[in-house]
Amino acid sequence: MILESKNIVKQYAGYLALDHVNINILENSIYGILGPNGAGKTTFIRIINCITAPDSGEVFFNGKKLQPFDVDSIGYLPEERGLYKKMKVGEQVLYLARLKGLSKNDALKRLKYWFEKFEIQPWWNRNVEELSKGMQQKVQFITTVLHEPKLLIFDEPFSGFDPLNTNLLKQEILELKKNGATIILSTHNMQSVEELCDHISLINKAKVVLDGNVSEIKERYKQHIFSIKTLDSNISISDNDFFQVIAVEKNQNITEIILKSELSNNELLKQLLPCSSILSFEEKLPSMNEIFIKTVREI
Repeated sequence: MILESKNIVKQYAGYLALDHVNINILENSIYGILGPNGAGKTTFIRIINCITAPDSGEVFFNGKKLQPFDVDSIGYLPEERGLYKKMKVGEQVLYLARLKGLSKNDALKRLKYWFEKFEIQPWWNRNVEELSKGMQQKVQFITTVLHEPKLLIFDEPFSGFDPLNTNLLKQEILELKKNGATIILSTHNMQSVEELCDHISLINKAKVVLDGNVSEIKERYKQHIFSIKTLDSNISISDNDFFQVIAVEKNQNITEIILKSELSNNELLKQLLPCSSILSFEEKLPSMNEIFIKTVREI
């Protein structure tokens, strides 16, 4: 376990931001911290970074109580970016790299690698204010990962990116995990959560209301809905004692059914075969977006 929070409570002038929050993050995983605006996510991240302290409870990093010097082993990309607009890009990233303890030679070597990888070498001698929001995001991402920290925290990392660059950043995040990093991802982009995260915690109204492995959560929330593709659109699947038809897409020969009682795949197929020639069928698991909305609305 690389990070553990135990009964974290944080209050601001009568407003309860975190209410006995317990989160355990396994090493070399991508962990999603989710929740609506104002739920307490940013407060939790600020506590991990020792920017603020909890009123009660404890945070453990690598099995020991979190200390200010542990921040050297953490890379943090905040939602609100913090580059100096009037400063040249190269001068700034080198300065930030030195603050992270890198020698000038090591910093320049690593910066050369990342600037070439992100194809932003021409911007080295430009002022930050000349860069687009997406370009600035790339620069700040580089400064976050440059010192190769054990733990990386990305707060809304895809903000300002077009789909192409969003995909580029996702690939880099997966590569960082492959190389041994642990990543905390805070985002409202539920598709990214499905693509990247191993585990999630959903915070709502200061409490953790849902947590666990992403695949297991989707299984937990499934409604036993199946999508059936048939060979002939003229042959229809009808309700019976085992399932009910809930949607039909004639132009694609697809019928959606919901089971009335649990059946194995083989038993379901046995019920379907007399109805039509089956090309394929699959269970439709709920998306993380659907689970997010359902969980938050129920609180």
